Amino acid sequence: MIGANRIQDLPVSIFSTMGKLAVEHNAVNLGQGFPDFDGPTWIFDSAYDAMKSGKNQYAPMNGILSLRQEISNVAKKYYGLEWDFNSEITITAGATEGLFSAINAMIDDGDEVILFEPFYDSYQADVILAGGIPVYVTLKKPDFLFDFEELEKAISSKTKMIIVNNPHNPSGKVFTKEELVFISELAKKNNLLVLSDEVYEFLLFDNAKHIPIATLPGMQERAITVSSCGKTFGLTGWKIGFVYAKPEFTSAIQKVHQWTTFAVNTPGQHAMAFAFTQLETYLPDFRKVYEDKRNLIIKLLAETDFKAHTPLGSYFIMVDIPKTSKLNDIDLAKELVIKYGVATIPPSVFYNKSDEGTTMLRLCFAKNDNTLIEGVNKLKQYR
Repeated sequence: MIGANRIQDLPVSIFSTMGKLAVEHNAVNLGQGFPDFDGPTWIFDSAYDAMKSGKNQYAPMNGILSLRQEISNVAKKYYGLEWDFNSEITITAGATEGLFSAINAMIDDGDEVILFEPFYDSYQADVILAGGIPVYVTLKKPDFLFDFEELEKAISSKTKMIIVNNPHNPSGKVFTKEELVFISELAKKNNLLVLSDEVYEFLLFDNAKHIPIATLPGMQERAITVSSCGKTFGLTGWKIGFVYAKPEFTSAIQKVHQWTTFAVNTPGQHAMAFAFTQLETYLPDFRKVYEDKRNLIIKLLAETDFKAHTPLGSYFIMVDIPKTSKLNDIDLAKELVIKYGVATIPPSVFYNKSDEGTTMLRLCFAKNDNTLIEGVNKLKQYR
């Protein structure tokens, strides 16, 4: 056996597997979760200006001051949350590193961590790497609601944390206030942490409202919130994320962060600090672009045998596998790439407890319109 025992059960990411197949078969890629178009060019200009002005060396471990200040300003303006930019905000190498650092800072061997399934796959991997034990509660289709009693019963004397992803990947669900209040009351009653992944916080449709769980009574003291500059500004490859948490949590998170990446790319941070000053004028067009794409893919899918579950947030959409198909999600996803030339993501890898994932596929609509049209036309050929 090669490698540490704790990594033996970690699977190869489904995104790597499907991405490789998509390249091999020259398929239209509706699987991987990133835009196939660039974010605003004025952010590029700001990064280049930072480079030209000599901002090219290591940034401070917790992030440059101006970016931490602007993130603090955004939290206060949009949510009424007060976060101290010196002691409660950390800039990370994408939200992925923020999640890794937070989980590894807080979870000990044997601690149980509740995941809502379908889950973003790094949650499970991070918990296992930290020595924790994932416990699963299912978001059940068609509306991806969870059973309050199931969540309450999932809590044991070993439970340390609940992870919430809101808006949710892969379902596009936006948690209701009632759901968030229930989660927060359980967290307070049982002295639990809540790790809230809110990377799609500004990507909402149909007047859905994002409620950060830290805004609920008594939750700022026990919530760790992770979000993403890359998701908000359509520049995922820049890998700039951030974490808000109370000082004692932030200190622990930074102990992991400093030995993982230490610092995040400096000119990109300066560009993002400027970008957040433009958020108010930027967001309306940003939301409209993605809402139009969501509406387009729903319209196109209506002409196929793949029934769509309308998302209220994020840039993902779940579709039911046609009833005529005898294949599960993984086998069908492979067949769609090889025979039909379109890549999707089989979501059963995001489940552990329920088999609902075997009945669906996940599509990403953060693509050029021509890509969406071409990809869904290939799905239309499946019978």
